[in-house]
Amino acid sequence: MTRIAALLAFVVSLAAAQTAIPEIPFDSDPGFLKTPKDVYVGEVAGVGVNSKGQIFVYTRTGHPFATLGDNRTFMHGGSRLFEFDRAGQFVRELGQDVYGFNAAAGLRVDPRDNVWTIDAAANQVVKFDANGQVALVLGRKPEAINVRPTQPPAGGTGGAGRGGEGGRGGEGGRGGEGGRGAGNPAGTGTPGSSFSRPADVAWDRDGNIYVADGMGTNNRVAKFDRDGRFLKHWGSTGSGPGQFNGVKAIAIDRQLDVYVADAGNRRIQVFDAEGTFKREFSGIGKPIAMCMTRGATQYLFVSHAGDEDGMDDAAIYKVRLDGTVAGRFGSAGKQPKEFGLANSIECSSENVLLVGEMTNWRVQKITLK
Repeated sequence: MTRIAALLAFVVSLAAAQTAIPEIPFDSDPGFLKTPKDVYVGEVAGVGVNSKGQIFVYTRTGHPFATLGDNRTFMHGGSRLFEFDRAGQFVRELGQDVYGFNAAAGLRVDPRDNVWTIDAAANQVVKFDANGQVALVLGRKPEAINVRPTQPPAGGTGGAGRGGEGGRGGEGGRGGEGGRGAGNPAGTGTPGSSFSRPADVAWDRDGNIYVADGMGTNNRVAKFDRDGRFLKHWGSTGSGPGQFNGVKAIAIDRQLDVYVADAGNRRIQVFDAEGTFKREFSGIGKPIAMCMTRGATQYLFVSHAGDEDGMDDAAIYKVRLDGTVAGRFGSAGKQPKEFGLANSIECSSENVLLVGEMTNWRVQKITLK
């Protein structure tokens, strides 16, 4: 019996060794970005690169303040958008005093080099064109006064509301502060016009916009056309298929499958472009950021943080689209090759990544070996 038990233990240990996640060797440059004197990269919520190699960083740094106007009080100035060249040298700041810059949540660069900022406190997604001009706004801040509600279309559950300061933001009757039904109390905005702490944005090949909405009360994916008109949404709060407990990140592959990081349920769910559930996978910890590569074989890079500050348990996983983990790298901490709440990953190159960290106030340039 002793020999049999020993043999079984050996078989189990061999199987575990064969299924262990391989460690990916890598180098790190934590001081890659160079800022001018007295300009600091604070809590990095998002980092992205355009087709020219220019780098954009959306960060929680600055001096937020409240403005008293004729009919509202609103805060802004709590986040900043920086541009760097491909070598990491500072170029300029964009969007100074933009109404939607409060608490940076993420940043993406689309295939046409537009830069999109996602802000959790403003509840807005802002599109900047290649010249740095605001081109589209989704969502709105809660209003300080009563505003006129819109009537839902026949057979519908809500209207396509107009976003703050000229932006659009209709969600078909489901919103963070909007809600359903009659009545429109102060601070709610037009019914259906608000996100609830949005976290990410992605696009399909037709330019349709998918918003991860989000880390508040909505727990859904909202889909808009390229012009910002609401198309549909899916998701609710829970742990079943198609339900979420914190929609933290989103990515779309060439087959138009939509990958959604369900942070609280520690999984990634996969849907078709219309929101039909297809599958899910786990084994990647608690996903807080996600990036899809663009090569012939696409991969996901997924960052994990096992605690609120990412200081006790952290890693970045390289994942095949069927959910199997190809490898992992990094650990929690403040030194090079360590991560403190890696909230954003830029992976336009499969082997050279930019990782934006919240608690370590930096962007690490990662080179996989």
